[in-house]
Amino acid sequence: MAPKSRLLPITRAFLSSYYDKHQFPPISDDVSRLSQGLHSMSNHLRETSIPLPEGERLLVKEADLHPPHKIDENMWKNREQIEEIILLLDRSHWPKSLQRQSTPEDVELGQLLRNLKNKFESILKVLESFQSKSSENVFNTVMTYMPQDFRGALIRQQRERSERNKKAQVDAIVNSGGSIRDKYALLWHQQMERRKQLAQLGSAAGVYKTVVKYLVGVPQVLLDFVKQINDDQGPMEEQRCRYGPPMYALTNLVLNIHLFLSLSWWRFQDIKLEKQQLSILEEAVNVYTSELERFLSFIGEVFANSPFFVTAKEAGAIEANKYDDYRETSVLAGTTFEVSLEVESVNSYIAWDFSIAQGRISMDIGFCIEYTNSSGQKTRILPYRRYESDQGNFCTIMAGNYKLIWDNSFSTFFKKALRYKVDCIAPVVEPTDEETCDI
Repeated sequence: MAPKSRLLPITRAFLSSYYDKHQFPPISDDVSRLSQGLHSMSNHLRETSIPLPEGERLLVKEADLHPPHKIDENMWKNREQIEEIILLLDRSHWPKSLQRQSTPEDVELGQLLRNLKNKFESILKVLESFQSKSSENVFNTVMTYMPQDFRGALIRQQRERSERNKKAQVDAIVNSGGSIRDKYALLWHQQMERRKQLAQLGSAAGVYKTVVKYLVGVPQVLLDFVKQINDDQGPMEEQRCRYGPPMYALTNLVLNIHLFLSLSWWRFQDIKLEKQQLSILEEAVNVYTSELERFLSFIGEVFANSPFFVTAKEAGAIEANKYDDYRETSVLAGTTFEVSLEVESVNSYIAWDFSIAQGRISMDIGFCIEYTNSSGQKTRILPYRRYESDQGNFCTIMAGNYKLIWDNSFSTFFKKALRYKVDCIAPVVEPTDEETCDI
């Protein structure tokens, strides 16, 4: 196990030494060429005295701006544009005259649009999978540093509950008829909330304020990293400098594909699409989807193996007994041992972790949890069962007295060496919008 004193600080220079070994093969020059070609064709479609519809005005403005600085924000932006393009390529959203497929040219164009739609649907799945795996990778890597008992379990439960809430928010926007733009504005906001929660874990704030005191033994180098994960000039800036330019070029290309299609549908009755324009569009889609897939494949491997993704053992996160806050007691034959917890608030967590010292004879013990209300009425919360070891937690729905009971009354001769840890943790509540701020 590597001592903590030998851990390298996670700095831009530290990441740079790793990224030097992973140079992304230059993105195709066709990306820039096709972006410019589509932009020029879009400008031609705008040559009319008729004012642009609001959606197209916003899209023109966005295509003229520099792409977002953060790589993950570009990922969300690409997903948004891909979904918008898929919607435009769906037959139900074609111009009315094209939907009728009344001429051989319309039939040929319709087949081209279906092929392009299939390509975008395929790359969307690749991008969604990349983001999902990256998110799990980051969280699971951080969790390898956490104590592997109820403390880590509580953080996992908090994340699962938070993710369910986020999905419900997105579903609500979609079900109420919100636009794709609205949906992705929310998804990016949620992504930044995830980053804030990682930062809160590093600084013992927000949702983790009540549990971070239990994370003794976590390497400070990791906590320092998650605290600065959003900083514009933090370690992740090196990532943006190295791998941002190809991502920015791809964002520009997909924006220009979307812009050209949207303006083409708007002017479809006035200007007939030429074969050369359709050829450029088809080439742009082929180049975009192949280059984005190549970039995602490369960057996924680089990020997954970056230096700050090291095992807990390598980081020295596990130090036997040094920070051990377990207690030990002997439960004599024919007796029980109890720990009483007074719970003041509902939605508190009661957590436990225990084991029986190994031996040759009957190394299990009975365990259950009882609740006693203010009137003295008792209720069995956790059914009686015999264990060699167990860890778990539950969220209380009532205030009052909770009693954790270890039972060795079934034993006639042998005492049990019980090693245990129990705690009551106050409610873990996500901050309201008023309580959060951008990092």
